[in-house]
Amino acid sequence: MNLKQKIYNYFLGVINDKVAMLQNVLADLKESGSNETKSTAGDKHETALAMLQIEQANIRGQLQEALIKKSALEKINPNASAQIIVNGSLIKTNRGYLWMSIALGKAEIENISVIALSPQSPLGQKLMGLRKGEIAAINKIEYIIEGIE
Repeated sequence: MNLKQKIYNYFLGVINDKVAMLQNVLADLKESGSNETKSTAGDKHETALAMLQIEQANIRGQLQEALIKKSALEKINPNASAQIIVNGSLIKTNRGYLWMSIALGKAEIENISVIALSPQSPLGQKLMGLRKGEIAAINKIEYIIEGIE
């Protein structure tokens, strides 16, 4: 398995873990809500129920966002390679490795620091379409493309 495949698998695991965690939290909140309906404490009961509903809506929103990220990640073919930077490219720069995918932050994979960034991010927009040897500059920092997988 090559480095790009390992990076893909790692970040897919991260997003799958997040989806599972949010689904568990939502299930717990639903259970709390059904337990809350059995209580008859008047105003306290109504307030607690309203708070649970707000929390459920918040978690549902986070879950929806995580599912959208998962869907975008699953569209990437980790075995594809290109001469220019496209979605799914692993980019070696003078400042380290960048993986053009979705914004998931930084990870250590095989003692290599990799940042997963979105094509819609400011740096992602500057990098898209560039070739080996070209330079993307953002905030007075230059990223020299040393290799593309």
